[in-house]
Amino acid sequence: MSDLFSPYELKALVLKNRVVMPPMCQYAVESQDGTPNDWHFVHYVSRAVGGAGFIIVEMSGVHPDGRITNRDTGIWSDEQIGAYRKITDAVHSYGAKIAIQLGHAGRKALDANPPVAPSAIPFDERSKTPLALTSEGIAEMVAAYREGARRAVEAGFDTVEIHGAHGYLIHQFHSPLTNARDDEYGADPILFGEQVVQAVKEVLPPEMPLLMRVSAKEYVEGGYDEAYALEFCRRYKAAGVDIFHVSSGGEGPIGSNGGPNAGPAYQVDLAEYIRSGLQVPVIAVGRLDDFAEAQAVIAEKKAELVAIGRGMLSDPYWTLHAQETLGGIDKENVPGPYERGIWKRK
Repeated sequence: MSDLFSPYELKALVLKNRVVMPPMCQYAVESQDGTPNDWHFVHYVSRAVGGAGFIIVEMSGVHPDGRITNRDTGIWSDEQIGAYRKITDAVHSYGAKIAIQLGHAGRKALDANPPVAPSAIPFDERSKTPLALTSEGIAEMVAAYREGARRAVEAGFDTVEIHGAHGYLIHQFHSPLTNARDDEYGADPILFGEQVVQAVKEVLPPEMPLLMRVSAKEYVEGGYDEAYALEFCRRYKAAGVDIFHVSSGGEGPIGSNGGPNAGPAYQVDLAEYIRSGLQVPVIAVGRLDDFAEAQAVIAEKKAELVAIGRGMLSDPYWTLHAQETLGGIDKENVPGPYERGIWKRK
């Protein structure tokens, strides 16, 4: 029976366990040049030391104005490749695999002046009104994702994840709340995301599986439901996505995601819905910090992988502690310098 600590393989991506550290913005680029620094090195490498099988680096802007804030990471320049290579080499040395999430915040880019979006609809009354992208601007944006993926490969990442969730640019195109265009991108709101997927696939080695994060449901009035999400995921799968990282929300204010029912594992049913509807592997995410809860998702075959966000922010060794609690840890999984710690071994 599969559990959190059984290996998983998809194309050339071979993971030692099913535990994923999901992308979580650190807002820690003090130089504001998009280049990861010592904070990011320690942040990601420590989770590899802590036993995570798969680490996904935070949303990194494919354009300087694609960051949520100017303190976020980016991957729009070849000059940024070296800093990422330092992180990927170290993560690999501790037996983990690593991806990077490529994204553009669209109308939610706080420091862009002006931000861009499918349509000139601000996020809320306090936000800047975005500039609606022209067809030429859309083509440039698709190319920016392609170039970001190329740099990721050169930086040693095992694959990439396209961010199509949480109210950011791709989500803004496929959501009826934010796409009021009267051109082909309005008539077919999935077209932009589809073109991004195809462009990224052009520069990824064929053995690399492509990930995509999606919001499978919106929680605001007039938002789409999981049935609509299944249909756009169907298109993205046909375009080349191999595994979906299933989240939700992002078009409403912080705290609206899931409403009063946003308890432990509140998004797992959405992941299972996409998985069964498309016969595609998924990553489940959302308040899965409890060891037994995360284990149950895998054991009950609701998802292939589980992402532990806040749990790993508070405990870099979440994976080792989960294995210890759920049945005992093999000595070889504990870094040598830490063997004197108290670990319950099998």
